[in-house]
Amino acid sequence: MRDERAGKATPVLTAEITLLVLVFLLIIGPMMSVFIWSVAHRWYWPNALPQEVGFEYWKQALGMRTSLAIGAISIIPAFLLSLTIAVVVVIISMLIAIPAGYALAKYRIPFGAVIMFLFLMPNAFPQQPIFVNLLRVFTRWGLSRNRSGSCSGAYPGGHGLRCLDTSATFRSIPNYLEEAARSVGATRLYTFFHITCLWLRRASGQFRIVFITSLDEFTGTFFIGLPFVSTLPMTLYSSSGYNMQFASVIAIILLIPSILFMTLIQRVLRAEYVGGMG
Repeated sequence: MRDERAGKATPVLTAEITLLVLVFLLIIGPMMSVFIWSVAHRWYWPNALPQEVGFEYWKQALGMRTSLAIGAISIIPAFLLSLTIAVVVVIISMLIAIPAGYALAKYRIPFGAVIMFLFLMPNAFPQQPIFVNLLRVFTRWGLSRNRSGSCSGAYPGGHGLRCLDTSATFRSIPNYLEEAARSVGATRLYTFFHITCLWLRRASGQFRIVFITSLDEFTGTFFIGLPFVSTLPMTLYSSSGYNMQFASVIAIILLIPSILFMTLIQRVLRAEYVGGMG
């Protein structure tokens, strides 16, 4: 009996190992190629690996060395600008999405479904036509070709979904929790910050997604900020056509916040919160 079970288990184990190897190659394989390109100085066909490796492009990108010979520049200003835009967009999104989600969840607002539909409208159309029309409006308002306009351009993408998520979170809060707090003398403001806001951890992951999306935003910055606003995705786009090593370095640096985001999600949020974010 044991031999028969072992014989049946062997093909299953082989299939599982094969599937894991394929998944590893599909996920890690492209990243390994990017990492190899980031340290390659000379890599010519038909060689499978670079003939010369080093960290000169990393040193140049991180501002540790200045050399025009390798065609790379320091990305520190572009990275700090991208980080600033992402933080500002997250703050604006929280200031709008939390009150809007609370109002839509707790009060009977006339045409509430229409308001939510308008929030979701930017996600229903391609980004290019939206930003082309925003460019004309922003030019009239003096917001084009500057950082304020770039922040505004990075904002519309996921704002409607954030309002929907916060509204769903507020709807899931049991009413008896707020009623119990009010019955023992808590004010409406105290109840909101000490009872209601504790449940916003379920929606906090969505605002981290806003941060990652804003950090990687390219289309809005391209149409609204070009050529005076240069973020890290803009630098990646401009270098990908002629300098694969430098573009690979930027791609890895852009990947770091995403990895930190996933680690934070796993450690801070509970399993049921992560499962309920979709």
